[in-house]
Amino acid sequence: MPWLRGTEMPVRPPRQWILLRGLTREAAHWGAFGERFAQAVPGDQVLALDLPGNGEFHGLVSPLSVQGMVQACRAELAQRAVAPPYHLLAMSLGAMVATEWARVAPHEVAGCVLINTSLRPFSPFWHRLQLHNIAPLLRLAWRWRSAEAAEQVVWQITSRSVPSAATGVSAQWAAVRRQRPVSARNALRQLVAAARYRAPAAAPVDRVLLLGSLKDHLVSRQCSQAIAQAWGLPLQSHPWAGHDLPLDDPQWVIDAVLQWLSRSESTDG
Repeated sequence: MPWLRGTEMPVRPPRQWILLRGLTREAAHWGAFGERFAQAVPGDQVLALDLPGNGEFHGLVSPLSVQGMVQACRAELAQRAVAPPYHLLAMSLGAMVATEWARVAPHEVAGCVLINTSLRPFSPFWHRLQLHNIAPLLRLAWRWRSAEAAEQVVWQITSRSVPSAATGVSAQWAAVRRQRPVSARNALRQLVAAARYRAPAAAPVDRVLLLGSLKDHLVSRQCSQAIAQAWGLPLQSHPWAGHDLPLDDPQWVIDAVLQWLSRSESTDG
């Protein structure tokens, strides 16, 4: 799902943004964020890329490793003739993919924005998946084939936005789920890949922005804090948003990214 917005071309070369979503999520789950982000970076190319097993690739088998997901993403972009360097903006499992991508091909990655992710060996499993989510996740597994019921559970565990928004958002997600369903098998394979992935001891590239939510009820906020400490990076924390930070407060994410770009690119200049 590509976006290109804005009529003023910047003096610098246009950036190529690749947006990567989390476990069983797809490009459509960015919602309004994609358009708003594209408008905030006029002249840049913004492409939301689905992981194997999700979205336009829901008919494929999901790799059992993050490394396999990276290979698939790189191959897909090569097939589309979308050339690096890339700015990767990614959340959750997608941020693990971005991290590994930067590790194996740092020459392709100009920078990473990592949102509400968790990485071995920096965090224990009970931080990476908070235990109070076991019951909701069991309900999700039980209702996997019911689009409306499943997406209501997803919204409950990933969003902290006002309850009045729940019906509209979950209905949109249910429509996406009916159109491009992710199989239970692929969901499990993605979960295995996320659990197995081990991140590098140091940040894989120089330009990394860490964003986290203090009210993330799916992944403990301590996970982003642990990455920041291990990699010696600052962490910007949102005070009230849930795991799906780009859904709950898209403008906050956009502002954080723009400020980061201004700082990092002024240093280069």
